[in-house]
Amino acid sequence: MSQSGKASIKRGKPSYFMSILGVTLVLFFLGIIGLIVINTSKLSDHFKENVTVSAYLRGDLNPKDSAALVAYISSQPYIREYTYVTKEVAKKKYLADGNKDWGEILTENPLPNSIDFKVKNQYLNTDSLAAIKADLKNQTYVSDVDYPEALIGKMSTNLRNISIGILILAVVLSIVVIVLIDNTIKLAMFSNRFLIKTMQMVGATRWFIAKPMNVRAIINGAISGVIAAIAVILFLFVIEKFIPEMKAIHDNTSLVLLFSGLIILGVCITLFSTHRSVIKYLKMKLDDLY
Repeated sequence: MSQSGKASIKRGKPSYFMSILGVTLVLFFLGIIGLIVINTSKLSDHFKENVTVSAYLRGDLNPKDSAALVAYISSQPYIREYTYVTKEVAKKKYLADGNKDWGEILTENPLPNSIDFKVKNQYLNTDSLAAIKADLKNQTYVSDVDYPEALIGKMSTNLRNISIGILILAVVLSIVVIVLIDNTIKLAMFSNRFLIKTMQMVGATRWFIAKPMNVRAIINGAISGVIAAIAVILFLFVIEKFIPEMKAIHDNTSLVLLFSGLIILGVCITLFSTHRSVIKYLKMKLDDLY
């Protein structure tokens, strides 16, 4: 009986490797989906944060009036950052965009002074920007306020649709991933069904049988989660190597939460599936195991 038990244990060991491998691959796939969800959100914020609103000033204001207007705009809750753009700086930007110099036609710089600013994400929508524009145009020294209205409208709609689509995809794939992990653990435990039944037949209690397998499940789940997290990190490094712009939206806090989630998910699902399988085989009759 002892030799038979040892043989069963030896047959059960390869299943741990296959279990870890299977769970790791599934968690890696889920990690990639999580990476896409995180980067989509960050990419959306990155685009929004680079939209510039320009408040054009009337004529050449004296320093006191200019300072008062800058102080008013900078104190508004929607301001993320701002820059005072003089006529000379505006001309340099105009020429840098490939436009021709008007020096042969005009003797004075026709471009106005302006205050260019970027708004916080929560204000980057058509309604909020329209309210901001109306408020600034009511200021005595502001002649006009300009921002890419068409782009903002399309951006808000497209980003919302993309976010909803990715969220639905992530939820569906997460369910599929959980089912796949559960089935992987069931297959691994199937090879140990006779070992479980043998231990029960020699008088071992349900807790005595389940405890070492539950502990092993926790270890296997943690190993799978760690390997999957490392694989996702390597995947991210490769992507950033070919697409350097991705580094601009790199968020270590979100990545740590993602990797922690992978490890916790691997442990929880592996433990749950293992314990359920052990109880299942303990309740089955010996003849039903064949």
